[in-house]
Amino acid sequence: MIVYLLPFLLLFPVFSAMCVALVPRHNTHTIRVLSFVSSLIVFIASLTALVAFDNKCEHFQFVTKIDWVYGSNVSFYLGIDGISLFFILLTTFLVPLCFLSGWKSVTKYVKEYCISFLLLETCVLGVFCTLDFLVFYFFFEALLLPMFALIGVFGARSRKIKAAYQFFLYTLLGSLLMLLALLVLYLQAGTSDYQVLLSLEISNRKQLLLWLALFVAFAVKVPLIPLHIWLPEAHVEAPTSGSVILAGVLLKLGAYGFLRFSIALFPFASEYFGPFIYVLCAVNIVYASLTALRMVDLKKIIAYSSIAHIGFVIIGLFSLNVQGIEGALLLMLSHGVVASGLFLCVGVLYDRTHTRLIHYYGGLVLTIPLFAFSFLVLIIGNISVPGTSSFVGESIVLFGMLQTSTPIAVVSAGSIVLGTAYSLWLYNRVVLGSLKRKYTLFFADLSRRECSILFPILFLTLFMGLCPGLFLKPMHLSVAKALRGGI
Repeated sequence: MIVYLLPFLLLFPVFSAMCVALVPRHNTHTIRVLSFVSSLIVFIASLTALVAFDNKCEHFQFVTKIDWVYGSNVSFYLGIDGISLFFILLTTFLVPLCFLSGWKSVTKYVKEYCISFLLLETCVLGVFCTLDFLVFYFFFEALLLPMFALIGVFGARSRKIKAAYQFFLYTLLGSLLMLLALLVLYLQAGTSDYQVLLSLEISNRKQLLLWLALFVAFAVKVPLIPLHIWLPEAHVEAPTSGSVILAGVLLKLGAYGFLRFSIALFPFASEYFGPFIYVLCAVNIVYASLTALRMVDLKKIIAYSSIAHIGFVIIGLFSLNVQGIEGALLLMLSHGVVASGLFLCVGVLYDRTHTRLIHYYGGLVLTIPLFAFSFLVLIIGNISVPGTSSFVGESIVLFGMLQTSTPIAVVSAGSIVLGTAYSLWLYNRVVLGSLKRKYTLFFADLSRRECSILFPILFLTLFMGLCPGLFLKPMHLSVAKALRGGI
């Protein structure tokens, strides 16, 4: 039965969405419970993949192949390795927390909200599971529809429609170039099988052109400056759960695409454009950090913080050595946990005051100490304090980058100071200082539901920092194989 694990992970959320669609609209409690339980079942199934995963095997595991389009070489080809394993776990871990987060805040169109999240989960898992390039593109684009609904329908402010269209059009137009690149590869190889494409001989000139086409698609999704305009708007207008899934998972799809396709399929082009990537990411980190310092909206601060951290990730990936790539993968997982927790904390505050402007807050440690402690753990995780998950990831990335480009490693390390500055500034303004009695005197501390959401995230933030080997070991052989396949 373990062979059918990946089809189950993809199809069960779709089946659950169909069941939710049959429940009467007025029975919102049943809809919420059914969706939450379904997401928990998927999470437990993904833990089965972790338990059954063989760390000593460098090949794809739990492989399932079903002909999808008759008469063509496009197939429903699924498999995971140490690279995709933890991103699947991260996705299935965050979706139940998103349902809990929206349990009280989402009161209209509850059925559509739950269906959108279940379909989004299927699309994201499909991106990480598929071994067929065209099917990858299908899932990569299909997730735009449920995310568009989450931002445009369940957003908090009047600009949500504009933000939803901005998100949709930016990512869709960027991906059209990827589709052209896929068609070129398909015509040359006669198949879209990812493992066959790895062995395909591609001329250096064609590599450069195809790499640029994929770069635009993945850079928009990450996003890298100057293609980042859609992200702060999407975060600000999306509901808390939408921001969690956007920062926790969707931003990782572009980096995952860089590793799986740009680096593995086009090694010459990846090395050729390496200096361009290093400079762009260094500017990305510094610019995003300085911009975060001048923001007054809590969500925008965390959004620009995410852009800065993703700059570290891309630098690690294009170091083109095992150490840098493993650090980048661990940093992606860490950011998925920490950034999600920070957005959940902002959601806690927004549920109480209905504002995200920072000058309305201050001295919260005096009224809601449990929240203040949770926020502190996530802030030190965002700063990359030793003992937290981000510290290990950033350290390994910098060590890997030293082997490739010492100046870029020094600039990246120096920019960590900027990350510390805006993170401490944020915590000081919100939690410390004088109490804003007019706005925050009668705040209630974390409820049991909010504790059940935040405490698993706090545990993972510290656990990944104290036991990083448990996460690095399964991905080691897969990363080494990816580099051998591409370089």
